[in-house]
Amino acid sequence: MPKRQDFSKKIINILSTKPAISLPGLIDKITSANASGRPIYAIKRSLKGLREIGLVENISSGQAEYIRLTKEGKKKASSLKLESGTAIVDPNWDGFWRIIILDLPEERKSEREALRYLLKKAGFVAIKNSVWVTAYPFEHLFANIKKDLGLTTELMIIKTNSIDSETEKVFKSI
Repeated sequence: MPKRQDFSKKIINILSTKPAISLPGLIDKITSANASGRPIYAIKRSLKGLREIGLVENISSGQAEYIRLTKEGKKKASSLKLESGTAIVDPNWDGFWRIIILDLPEERKSEREALRYLLKKAGFVAIKNSVWVTAYPFEHLFANIKKDLGLTTELMIIKTNSIDSETEKVFKSI
């Protein structure tokens, strides 16, 4: 039987694909991939732990209870996708540079650090603390993060095919 942590990651990954899901629906999705029966108790314990640390929340529609990711849960889901190595990124350069400008105030330091961690995991290189560059097509991931976290002016994404030749040499050597 998988460890509790394995269920937590599975739960986060499943919830990251849907706005919300019912508990029976979640259990069905997890157990359909698990040959060792229906570990309902372990799934409920994992859900309780995720709820306690603020990654998931319950919502009620009046007819049924649903589970969904919180903002912190969405950040964790993005992080898990980057760590898993399953994020599909074309290793061939398409000729475009992706530049992300991140400007979060000190009172949002934890969000800023989480975003910097994601940028590093995605292969971005920091030019300055707030300016990151990569040749890999991760702009869609960060556009979704920007939308999910409501970072309208705090996170800017630039896609360009032109930077000065000296800078380009430095980035291609990294």
